[in-house]
Amino acid sequence: MTPSDPGADATPLRIVLAEDSVILRDGLVALLARRGHDVVAVGDGDALVREVTQRGAGGLPDVVIADIRMPPTFTDEGMRAATALRAAHPTLPVLVFSQYVETRYATQLLAGGAGGVGYLLKDRVAEVRDFLDAVRRVASGQTVLDPEVVTQLMGSTSATADPGLGRLTPREREVLELMAEGRSNGAIADRLFLSYGAVEKNVAQIFTKLGLEADSADHRRVLAVLRYLGA
Repeated sequence: MTPSDPGADATPLRIVLAEDSVILRDGLVALLARRGHDVVAVGDGDALVREVTQRGAGGLPDVVIADIRMPPTFTDEGMRAATALRAAHPTLPVLVFSQYVETRYATQLLAGGAGGVGYLLKDRVAEVRDFLDAVRRVASGQTVLDPEVVTQLMGSTSATADPGLGRLTPREREVLELMAEGRSNGAIADRLFLSYGAVEKNVAQIFTKLGLEADSADHRRVLAVLRYLGA
């Protein structure tokens, strides 16, 4: 399928995918390739680091997609590889796509302060288009988190001790929670049955109360989310 095909994305991405399940790996490669993306797939964390490092001289991939539990121990090899790559290349977009929430490593992945981070749970992605949209958004520098990841991160941190967060109204906290899930202002408006302008006002108040000085809106959204999660 070529990018001109109706099923293809307008701008193909260079993707490195790490997944140990052959069936799932081949399925994801086929899904992404049909949209015109250039996909290289590997089966473990070490191979992921090698592939990205080797590509570094000719340009890093547009996004890395990694499972958490891969050979040889099937514990956290994928997440450790992802956090190592982010440490070496802070702007490298990484989407973790897993069956598990690993709060310690998720916090490390978010703690760099840059965008381009995603964490989705496999069994909660009901639509192919949701997965493809998350890949595209992470590649563009956004933060996309599964609601369950947000819940567990909140439960494992002391984010409520942040005085800025304490100044938020209940509505502003609702908006910030949806921002943490990676939702756009339009999607937040639909979810909360608010006007787009009302969401913009709430977002502006969140930035003000958290003391986030004027910068690019995307950067302030990431910083606000990190404050909310206590990362």
